Amino acid sequence: MKNPGKYLLNIIAAMAWQGNVAAMPVQMQMYYTGTATEQGEVAEPVVNFLKWFYHFIEKNEIYHVENMYEDGYYKISDFYFKDKPWPAPDVVQGIVEEKDEGSIFMILYRELYYRHIYARLKPTLEHRFDSYANYCELFSYLLSAEEPVKIELPNKWLWDIIEEFVYQFQNFQQFKSKAGKINEEEKSMLRDDEDNVWKVTAVLNILLQLTEKCNINQQLIAMEKGEPITEDIAGEFGMKPIYTMTGFFSLVGLLRLYCLLGDYHMALSCIEHVQFKDKDMMALVPACQITANYYAGFAYLMIRKYGNTIQLYQHILGYMQRTKQFFQNRSFQADDINKKNEQMLALLAIASTFCPLRLDESVNIQIKEKQGDKVARIQHGDMAVYDDLFFSGCPKFLSPVVSENPTSPFGSSGPRGLQLQVFKAEVEQQRLIPTLRSFLKLYTSIPISKLAKFLDMHENEVRCCLMAFKHKKEVAKGDSTEQTTMDIDFYVDKDMVHISDTKIARHYGDYYVQQVLKLKESNKLILGAALAPVVATNTV
Repeated sequence: MKNPGKYLLNIIAAMAWQGNVAAMPVQMQMYYTGTATEQGEVAEPVVNFLKWFYHFIEKNEIYHVENMYEDGYYKISDFYFKDKPWPAPDVVQGIVEEKDEGSIFMILYRELYYRHIYARLKPTLEHRFDSYANYCELFSYLLSAEEPVKIELPNKWLWDIIEEFVYQFQNFQQFKSKAGKINEEEKSMLRDDEDNVWKVTAVLNILLQLTEKCNINQQLIAMEKGEPITEDIAGEFGMKPIYTMTGFFSLVGLLRLYCLLGDYHMALSCIEHVQFKDKDMMALVPACQITANYYAGFAYLMIRKYGNTIQLYQHILGYMQRTKQFFQNRSFQADDINKKNEQMLALLAIASTFCPLRLDESVNIQIKEKQGDKVARIQHGDMAVYDDLFFSGCPKFLSPVVSENPTSPFGSSGPRGLQLQVFKAEVEQQRLIPTLRSFLKLYTSIPISKLAKFLDMHENEVRCCLMAFKHKKEVAKGDSTEQTTMDIDFYVDKDMVHISDTKIARHYGDYYVQQVLKLKESNKLILGAALAPVVATNTV
């Protein structure tokens, strides 16, 4: 361990071949594939990686830990453990010569070990139990300390820990709900540990404790006011980055968890003081920023604040488009990011039909490419399309109470079906509003009797529809005071409807920016083709 920099350079250089071992020098080829020496069944590069990882974590050298976690860990996983687990924790304990199985390195390694199993393999019930116990041990290490722990971890790793914790809880609840696919032995194990493992209250309690340990809400309030963060505000623990960032990521974890449970008002209250800006704390980890915007936007959609949904999704979709090259270079993130992009486009298509605000040109192009046919069908009165868009964009909901009967209490589709019913009730209330709006845009004033003939409705029903139009407009406006949610406004005077046009001036800047970006991409492709080596062909 005299020269860690040289070791890291060797690893990075080896990884640069992207698995093309034959192209490597012979000496590096033996080193990379582990054919030179092996410790048991663990290849030498993996052994060396684990030893250096242990060394850097023990010495708290966060720069090297970050490099090995964000680059080395994932590339070694792809090369050596694509379809099998990493070495068992007891094997690794022997490799790094760690005597205490409860040391922070072993806790962190087990977190990576079980996360890899969830991502690449099918976890057993024992894996699920052991992973939960390990998370409890990790969070207890942070929460039960009488003074702040000295270890520091990369922000990306801290976010991945919180995200994976919520994901494994979600996965466990879905596993329990599939009673027909669980054998008797697993059912017995579940009954024995029903009160101890992956309980909703326990998971919520852990995340809440992590937010309170560092006074993260008080810190966010101070940041919002432009005040410096002092120990009086953050407390002794809140002055340490590991506690502050874990607490902040836990707020996003709570947002996600409450959305999965269908409690949207509580979900939004968790991020009441979070600023959705590119320079805010969540921007330190792009995956956190995308997740927070997705779930916050969905919560706003379900409480009928469509303007807020559009505002959030426009911002984050534009950000994702500008940084898509960054994510494409990281295959382990690209699939999740692309899925979130598709989901948000589906939800944005819904929100924009309920609240027709002007969209950014780049986002509008994406909607037309991905959901253009469905939007057109909605405009022609096909209400069934809403179901498709909702299922395409919604998360996988959970029930706080899991029954052994899969058809109870929410029907065959479970909590997802319940949320769809709530959403369809809103769709039904909005059903006539687009048609009504299209007629109102043609007039400056129109008698209710004439409008009733156009709509083939009774006059009293038209009055109710007009009231619903007004009500939905005000609800959809939400917290936004700078934007109106409709391009028309009206009032009813006795039997006459008076309409005022409130057209918003079109901004051409977005269009030209989009064309400039396309031109730059075209220039890169042309330049790349021009610089590519010409392969000579033999002619007879």
